Amino acid sequence: MLNVCSFGFKAKLALFTQNITKINIKKLRSSKITMSRMPCLFVNHGGGPMPLLGMDDVSKNDLESISAHIPIRPSAILVVSAHWEASPVRVTGSEHPPLLFDYYGFPDEAYELNYPVKGDPILARKIKDLLQSKAGLDCQLDNKRGYDHGVFVPLLLAFPKGDIPVLEMSLHPSLDPALHIKIGQALESLRDEGVLILGSGMTFHNMRAFRAGSRSSAGEKFDQELQSAVTHPDIKERESKMSNWEALTEARFSHPREEHLMPLHVCVGAAGNDLGKVMHNSSILGAKVTSFSFS
Repeated sequence: MLNVCSFGFKAKLALFTQNITKINIKKLRSSKITMSRMPCLFVNHGGGPMPLLGMDDVSKNDLESISAHIPIRPSAILVVSAHWEASPVRVTGSEHPPLLFDYYGFPDEAYELNYPVKGDPILARKIKDLLQSKAGLDCQLDNKRGYDHGVFVPLLLAFPKGDIPVLEMSLHPSLDPALHIKIGQALESLRDEGVLILGSGMTFHNMRAFRAGSRSSAGEKFDQELQSAVTHPDIKERESKMSNWEALTEARFSHPREEHLMPLHVCVGAAGNDLGKVMHNSSILGAKVTSFSFS
């Protein structure tokens, strides 16, 4: 009698457990447990370390607000900086890249900054593979390169804890706009893995105009047309306008050399079908500049 009851209890328990398991599997299948797609951002990093030294509060405030445009904490940050060009394209590959103080003429404190953030060699190799497989581009890992100010100035303000792995990727020295859009397209899938792609440059970068104390509306026409191009609702048209950015009014006045614009082209490519939006429109050093988000 005891054995029969015991058998009956075990059978009922097994059936109950089986039913609960089926219910849980059904719930899991119907739920949407996916990692949030990271936006792709382009920011104006200001002049050298000035945003960190109390010499450029506009850039400082804009950069500090980056986190407001990010849904969750990124798994890693890939920065495309205007201050690194290499052929083939390179990506920082070490576990602890140092800071590269690639500016001069600033107070001593500008050379004593510290941002002991980790790199991510595994992600670096994945970026290399994506560029080779999807864009047909050679790419090298650089285990000696440090983070230039296009990286550490924005990140010290946006992510001061330094607890998110960071990689830096160079531009290609050809500064070919279509090529940089293609580079971004090859990396778009990283956003679905929680990687924040951050373009760091300036939408206006005429050093002669800066030094001359140019009027506050310098590059205003270019800035307006650039906004229209980046936020264009037709993705193909957006890419076409950005590939032909020199046709915009005041294009060459705003960028005698376009290295500070090319990180935006990488973002346009990495945006995929996501629309571009204006994050900030500001006057920095007497010129109109705009930062963008794609989400």
